Amino acid sequence: MDSLSYLNGTNAEYVEALYQSYQQDPNSVDFGWQKFFEGFDFGRGADAGNIASEAPEHFLKEINVLNLINGYRQRGHLFTKTNPVRERRKHLPTLAIENFGLAENDLETVFNSSVELGIGPAKLKDIVAFLEQTYCGPIGVEYKYLRTPEVLSWLEQKMEADRNAPKLSLDEKKRVLKKLNEAVVFESFLGTKFLGQKRFSLEGAEALIPALDSVIEKGADLGIEEFVLGMAHRGRLNVLANIMQKSYKDIFAEFEGKSYNPETPFGGDVKYHLGYSTDVTTDKGKNVHLSLCPNPSHLETVNGVVEGMSRSKIDFKYGGDNSRLAPILIHGDASVAGQGIVYEVIQMAGLDGYKTGGTIHLVINNQIGFTTNYKDARSSTYCTDIAKVTLSPVFHVNGDDVEALVYAINLAMEYRQKYRNDVFIDILCYRRYGHNESDEPKFTQPLLYKAIEKHPNPLKIYVEQLIKEGKLDADGAKNLEKEFKAHLQKCLDEAKEYSASLSDVKFGGAWADMRLATAKDFDQSPDTSVKKTTLLEIAKRIATLPSNKKFFRKIEKLFEERLKMATSTHVFDWAMGEQLAYGTLLSEGKRVRVSGQDVKRGTFSHRHAVLTLEDSEEEYTPLNHISDQQAPFDIYNSHLSEYGVLGFEYGYAMANPNALTIWEAQFGDFFNGAQIVVDQYVASAETKWQRENGLVMLLPHGYEGQGPEHSSARIERFMELCADYNMQITNCTTPANFFHALRRQFKRDFRKPLVVFSPKSLLRHPLCVSPLDEFTSGGFREVIDDVNVKTAKVKRVVFCSGKIYYDLLEAQKNNKNEEVALVRVEQLYPTPVAQMEAVYKKYTNAEDVVWVQEEPENMGAWPYLLRRLRKTALSGIDVISRKESSSTATGYAKQHATQQAYIISTTFEIPVNSDIKKTVAKATKKTVNID
Repeated sequence: MDSLSYLNGTNAEYVEALYQSYQQDPNSVDFGWQKFFEGFDFGRGADAGNIASEAPEHFLKEINVLNLINGYRQRGHLFTKTNPVRERRKHLPTLAIENFGLAENDLETVFNSSVELGIGPAKLKDIVAFLEQTYCGPIGVEYKYLRTPEVLSWLEQKMEADRNAPKLSLDEKKRVLKKLNEAVVFESFLGTKFLGQKRFSLEGAEALIPALDSVIEKGADLGIEEFVLGMAHRGRLNVLANIMQKSYKDIFAEFEGKSYNPETPFGGDVKYHLGYSTDVTTDKGKNVHLSLCPNPSHLETVNGVVEGMSRSKIDFKYGGDNSRLAPILIHGDASVAGQGIVYEVIQMAGLDGYKTGGTIHLVINNQIGFTTNYKDARSSTYCTDIAKVTLSPVFHVNGDDVEALVYAINLAMEYRQKYRNDVFIDILCYRRYGHNESDEPKFTQPLLYKAIEKHPNPLKIYVEQLIKEGKLDADGAKNLEKEFKAHLQKCLDEAKEYSASLSDVKFGGAWADMRLATAKDFDQSPDTSVKKTTLLEIAKRIATLPSNKKFFRKIEKLFEERLKMATSTHVFDWAMGEQLAYGTLLSEGKRVRVSGQDVKRGTFSHRHAVLTLEDSEEEYTPLNHISDQQAPFDIYNSHLSEYGVLGFEYGYAMANPNALTIWEAQFGDFFNGAQIVVDQYVASAETKWQRENGLVMLLPHGYEGQGPEHSSARIERFMELCADYNMQITNCTTPANFFHALRRQFKRDFRKPLVVFSPKSLLRHPLCVSPLDEFTSGGFREVIDDVNVKTAKVKRVVFCSGKIYYDLLEAQKNNKNEEVALVRVEQLYPTPVAQMEAVYKKYTNAEDVVWVQEEPENMGAWPYLLRRLRKTALSGIDVISRKESSSTATGYAKQHATQQAYIISTTFEIPVNSDIKKTVAKATKKTVNID
């Protein structure tokens, strides 16, 4: 239809030429011209002659009418009646017929172009009325930027067939009224009974509740068996009560403070952050499972978590069929426009590793942020303009028109099920009170709130509509409200008698076999060994390339070396240790999922889990060719996102404890961009919401002169978040210990996040290898003692972790030092204090004990350990490190080498002699002086 937008002034001869081509072959002209000529022939009959000679002026006006139709379809959303409390901004040019070469005296003229609307020849005034109702009423639609003709045609046919007007049966109207009554009265009741308490009221947007109720009914009819919802705090209590069916009594008990038990080990969270899950039965008897994900005040953080949960359920519960589960994300207008996480998550929508079959996005458009006017909150015309990134249609709906909203969300559900794409619904509404109920919005928005004060709520508007339609009488509406208020009062009375009791937390669904961990669970790790024959067979299979495929020579050589590890040397490097962890778990039926930037190859070109053939783009994944009975191995290169992807993987692990879910940062410090997910979910979800998670984070870490951005994965940030056995922090020094750490995630009947500070240079370090017997016996070792010294000779005990151990080991060997014991702390948290004390006490002649780290003194594990060890046998421990710094590391190779040499020499009390100078000079290729 694009060519028709340029037709004003088109000469009749040109049109005649197109018409002649159409008569010979309809497919020889644009689709829009085909429709026009089809309508033209229909209107003029079979004996039509030459177009240009018959009625050139009328014919050109037919074209102008087509332009008018196209104008409404493209720009009608700018002229809708969608704002309940404000005048719309003015946009030019308008859709006045004069702007399309038509005039008032054409209004009574019959035009054939209306066949495009499916209504046959019609007067211009009727065409305009049709278009006004369809595209400029309480629903405005943005969709013309979609690039698939079939999708455009489907949407137009759906919308124009009903003129975007709902046609609800009496029973459907009664259900809408019931849910709207519940939404409005519930908020009013809370405001009356709990005056001054924060609840983040839905008032002004209560039509959300009947809309959600309707989409669940509609979705179930279209094959949906489960919805996963995410939303911020605005309206969450209403959704919990009236959609999720959390009991009013429980909610009121939370307001009354009755749900707190001082004996519980959990810190809990405010009531408007909590999640919930339930099963509901639709009017037609279909069962639907609903999950509302818990979410902190970081409004849009939940988006990635919801998508990850959804994908996990689709993979495990529904066999990959995304037509059976749909995510719903409920945004605020300020946050959907202003929070970068929205863009990160939206960009996942079509990616193989992350797509969920389309998300329904609902925006509660209060037209105001915390106190900020929308004009100060975004540059875009609409808060939903980000939808254009994924070519997703947007429905702008007047929040006062509950039936229009129900119509729009049901159409959105149909669209999602048919095309598996995201769709947005922008609910233009308002916020009756300030950001919370004690806030005064008139300080910054006096005019808006004067209008809101006088504005009736959506229930009153709908009741008046139904009375006008003869579907309801005033007494019926009053009785409905009265009965529901009485029910709420009864629930409140019961809540006041409520007494919280301490009981064991019981998990359901995929978590049914899980329990909460206790302190004793971390005294020692379980046996995670694998039989020798099994391990070697898996090693051979994952190191053997198919002979009928051609790979790059460097890859073939790499896999030849891996095969030697499996068949002759029986000594495995880091990459093989990692691959063996995955391979053994897959063979035991445990699915493994890895994602992150460049994880298939690995940032440091060590993993090569997926191989690309030399002469094509065909990929081969050795870990998926172990046996016919194995579980799937999924590994995905992510888009350049940390915040969104980490949230996604957390959600994936949250939905199912029976998959090893891993996110790897390209460099460890890149998790900085996802700090909110770490703070609000990884570290605190169990304490706040009693939700376990087994997510694994791999964060490359180590000081190797690569500058401040690629040295430190910020160990100190994770350590300061550690308490209540909330997560596991490791800094392994051997492939075997890394192997056991990964396998340990499945060998216990509880789950904890695992943060692994993984190596960079150690990936190829000749000493960073493990013999076969370390894989086939025992389990993860929290502490590894020094086997290179004699206990009686040791004068200094050095505790260290990670890559620095190998630098210390080299100096120990080179200087033949038997007086310093190097003890590796492989697990930083839960800190193995008892094991550390036992090792230290073994060295009875030791005169001092130190913690050695590469990081500056104010970073790394030291600040935490200093506090943690102050009341133990290790209370006298001191530190050797880089000096305090505001930057994680230097960017100068010379300075890096100098600092590293200082740490090593100080550890062994070696004079800064020529050997050290040579070491530094070799690293920097310069002669240096060391202070």
